[in-house]
Amino acid sequence: MTATNTDIVYVAGQSAPAKPSFLARNRHYVLLLPGVLWMLVFLVMPLLMMLYVSFWTQTTFAIHSTLTLKSWVTFFSSDTYVEALMRTLRIWLIVLGLTFAIGYPTALFIGQFVRDKTVQTILLVACVIPFWTSFLIRVLAWRPMLGREGAINIVLMKFGVISHPISQLLFTELSVIIGMVQIYVVFMVGPIAFMLARIDDSLIEAARDLGASPMTIFRRIIFPLSLPGVTVGAIFVSVMVLGEFATSAALSGRKVNLLGNIIVTQVGSLKWAFAAVAGVVLTVVMAAVIAGLLRLVDLRREL
Repeated sequence: MTATNTDIVYVAGQSAPAKPSFLARNRHYVLLLPGVLWMLVFLVMPLLMMLYVSFWTQTTFAIHSTLTLKSWVTFFSSDTYVEALMRTLRIWLIVLGLTFAIGYPTALFIGQFVRDKTVQTILLVACVIPFWTSFLIRVLAWRPMLGREGAINIVLMKFGVISHPISQLLFTELSVIIGMVQIYVVFMVGPIAFMLARIDDSLIEAARDLGASPMTIFRRIIFPLSLPGVTVGAIFVSVMVLGEFATSAALSGRKVNLLGNIIVTQVGSLKWAFAAVAGVVLTVVMAAVIAGLLRLVDLRREL
């Protein structure tokens, strides 16, 4: 008998091969199950619960599970909440731009101009040295630097740059921006430096041999290849800045209220519905920002 491609030939005396078990046939789903359960329990369910609570009826001294849109109407009709949202977005854009403007040249120097891997590692470790101390200490350390009698005013007056102390450096929106940029710039440096260090030197050498100028090499080769790092760094900075409340409270004297500060205040006042509304709005903003950044580059393909 001649066996075709679709025939199964069994040797006499041998049994048919065993059918794979259910676990063997679906092992990839089994491996995914713990992660999916974790995301459902600790991410999806809390978000759904927060959305549900945002529709509860909030009174001055109590909250009831009766569903209503009153808290949502109050949020978007209140100048305080809307201004906090707009201020959060404005500070996020400023901090994101400044961290990129400071972090990219730093990462470019580490990733392209420093060729020794050991020196690169040392410089990257030096960037994270501030993280060896408490976050709150790093924030509060700016107070003696930015105050009227602080180090910055003393130095500027000593060199004759100013004739009297600058009072706008502390307890203003500027102080919040300065603190956030210093704290989060390292999250922009790391991913960009990692991507720059991966660029093949032969690409740059070939471009030079073809007569490309340094600016052309940067514009056509270096920057496009570093975009995944820029995207990752921008996501890190965006998520942390949009959810900020400690830096603004410490460096602005509670004069600059971000959306995170609104949430903390409402939770402290036991106004869970208002806090849930602000939390949902903040989550939607974060999701929109991340989705927009991910459209810049296909991270799964680039990384």
